[in-house]
Amino acid sequence: LFKHTRETHPVSTMSLLAKNMLLKAPVGRRSVTVQAATKAGTKAGTKAVTKGKTQQKPKQTADSAWYGPDRPLYLGALSGEPPSYLTGEFPGDYGWDSAGLSADPNTFARYRTIELIHARWALLGALGIITPELLAKNGVPFSEDGAVWFKAGAEIFKEGGLNYLGNENLIHAQSILATLAVQVIVMGAAEGFRANGEAPGVEGLDPLYPGGPFDPLGLADDPEAFAELKVKEIKNGRLAMFACLGFFVQAIVTGKGPIENLTDHLANPAENNAFAYATKFTPQ
Repeated sequence: LFKHTRETHPVSTMSLLAKNMLLKAPVGRRSVTVQAATKAGTKAGTKAVTKGKTQQKPKQTADSAWYGPDRPLYLGALSGEPPSYLTGEFPGDYGWDSAGLSADPNTFARYRTIELIHARWALLGALGIITPELLAKNGVPFSEDGAVWFKAGAEIFKEGGLNYLGNENLIHAQSILATLAVQVIVMGAAEGFRANGEAPGVEGLDPLYPGGPFDPLGLADDPEAFAELKVKEIKNGRLAMFACLGFFVQAIVTGKGPIENLTDHLANPAENNAFAYATKFTPQ
């Protein structure tokens, strides 16, 4: 019985030890022995309970502030209680799902994948949209419409073809069919490797965060830094998706690229703004 109790509960073990010490002690010293044994048993019991609480709720560090029940919510203190299925386990979870779109775990996993992949494309797309215009504004030679993102693709049908960044020594394309075929093959293979979590010579990769050979700088080697980078990626990716949507609408309404629209707005804010175009909207 003593062996069983010792292995199952430290407080019970200390109680038996106290009783044993009391029986063996001289009569004159039994009161002192009782106090010492009681203090030791109480201390051990408190330590065991405290240890159990520590294991249930790990100490939150500054690097994990974006995760867990104490993470920031979408409206701060006014957010209320987030849905039960949004526990703060995943990066970018601010406790908002008013339509209940992610209540089903399988749907939630699919939406997470879709959002992250679109966020990464939007980050690349936003950079690709503004970079040629910025370069053209700073003296890099482009053809007439080669720097405007929604007009650049038509350059491939011209006699000289399409030159990436205006330089035929970088990428020169003259056949839309060849370009399409290469894009389908290369992008299709990359997406297949990502979805399956493996590529030739590489196995066991995470479909969303593969790491390994896809992280040559070792940015994800530190788990805490990796957790924070995931949050930064999805936050910036969401902004990039909104930015790309804004670029699309600007192109339809003004027929210009985002940098030219910004230049026009700064030159005459009262005339060149969204409200002015809304009153005389004619798609360009």
